[in-house]
Amino acid sequence: MTTSTPMPGTGTEGGHGSAPAQACPISPVLDIVFSRWTTPILWTLHTFGRQRFVVLQRTIGTITPKVLTQRLRQMERDGMVVRTYYPEVPPRVEYEISELGRSLSPLFAHLADWSADNLPRVEEARRAYDDAEEAAAGRGH
Repeated sequence: MTTSTPMPGTGTEGGHGSAPAQACPISPVLDIVFSRWTTPILWTLHTFGRQRFVVLQRTIGTITPKVLTQRLRQMERDGMVVRTYYPEVPPRVEYEISELGRSLSPLFAHLADWSADNLPRVEEARRAYDDAEEAAAGRGH
């Protein structure tokens, strides 16, 4: 009988039980931070500070109230956003980025730099690919 040492990341090393292996260890972060509306909400709150719901929706522009409500609740649950309720008449609610959300600033800055440096190259690659596809279609492939 032979024994083998589990490969790192298989979920069986280090007493982690039988958790399934994760192909990408940052997947949970991507799910939290880069879902459809999370990034624009965080960016807006970081850039403009604390905002009321209507102002936040207007600033983002194309998000529906229902989706904004859902995303804000999830982001509050994840610790990315702080919701403050003021028991006034009428009631007032404000949202602001939390310290945890603010800790993503260097990541966003790096991505903004990457975007400025590389999106023209991405567009160039897309044009070249599309041109090659059109040429191949024109040849009957």
